[in-house]
Amino acid sequence: MSKDYYQILGVSKSASQDEIKKAFRKLAHEYHPDKKSGNEAKFKEINEAYQVLGNEEKRKQYDQFGQTFNNASGFSGGQGFGGFNWQDFARASGQGGFNSGNFSFNGEEFDLGDLFGDLFGGARSRSRAKQKVGEDIQIQLAIDFKEAIFGAEKIIVLDKQDVCDKCTGSGAEPGSKIITCPECHGRGKKQQTQQTFFGVFATEVICQTCDGTGKKPEKFCNRCHGQGRVRNKREIKITIPAGIDENQEIKIAGQGHVGPKGTSAGNLYVSFQIRPDRKFIRQGQNILTKINLNIVQASLGDKVEVETVDGPVILKIPESTESGKIFILKDKGVPELNRPSRRGDMLVEVFVKTPSRLSRKAKKILEELKEEII
Repeated sequence: MSKDYYQILGVSKSASQDEIKKAFRKLAHEYHPDKKSGNEAKFKEINEAYQVLGNEEKRKQYDQFGQTFNNASGFSGGQGFGGFNWQDFARASGQGGFNSGNFSFNGEEFDLGDLFGDLFGGARSRSRAKQKVGEDIQIQLAIDFKEAIFGAEKIIVLDKQDVCDKCTGSGAEPGSKIITCPECHGRGKKQQTQQTFFGVFATEVICQTCDGTGKKPEKFCNRCHGQGRVRNKREIKITIPAGIDENQEIKIAGQGHVGPKGTSAGNLYVSFQIRPDRKFIRQGQNILTKINLNIVQASLGDKVEVETVDGPVILKIPESTESGKIFILKDKGVPELNRPSRRGDMLVEVFVKTPSRLSRKAKKILEELKEEII
């Protein structure tokens, strides 16, 4: 039975080449075998239709002679799909085989990277090939409770990739001439071919010898071996923002590993571990502390000194204060991370201690008050 390629792609016979290409892209995304909604048989059928209708010359022949001419002339898209390996295809895309996006297929210039880049990550591969950046560094730093509340400055030592002090990041031995790359002959790209079920693809990839620049030093730096960076210990001054909390992270741009051959450095990410304090407990933006009162202070009231993160303050205790009562000291808590002028509160929890030993005089007084206590 003959196939209607127009019907397979869902386009009319008067559709433009752009409309055909658009329809193919949409269906290829929908039925690609690597997707949940994929259908390998349907995908092959879509490709078969596009091989004919996507080529103006073949489309004319198909419109004139239909499937009969197609089979007789040997350009049936159904032939040649049997040995296709989807893993090889995905691997080719992921390794940058389609970086340039242009290849020759049956005499037609075709952009596979444009069609399948988002399926296999090809767009991301192209982006990485264009710009190399040093790796990020992630560390955890232990700080004191009050350093987390009010912020601080710290000097840390990092063992990191740093700019080579001999070649200043160029990768060239000082005094060495810069020559045309012998691998790519100054083009910055190299051609490679790869066999897939579509046929043999001729693609261009970034030259690894010159990193796409087309130039290289006649002699590489003997300290960094042409990388432009060396391992080094470096002191970094960091500012801890007021109000930072446990496991929160700050980013310090450009303080990660330096990239190869003078390219940008990555970032430094610092997360924090906060040492506990024997007096204070953090509760979000508030700080909890506890004080003890004797039964006289709790019964008659008193003025007591309370330690806060800002220093001691006087707290007035009203009479008949019960154990467990919480007093609030406004704006004595944790500053907001992005607005340090705004702070939480200090929560002072009271515990009334019952004396374990009483003198005869104290016992007598309590006996006299026993009848008065409600």
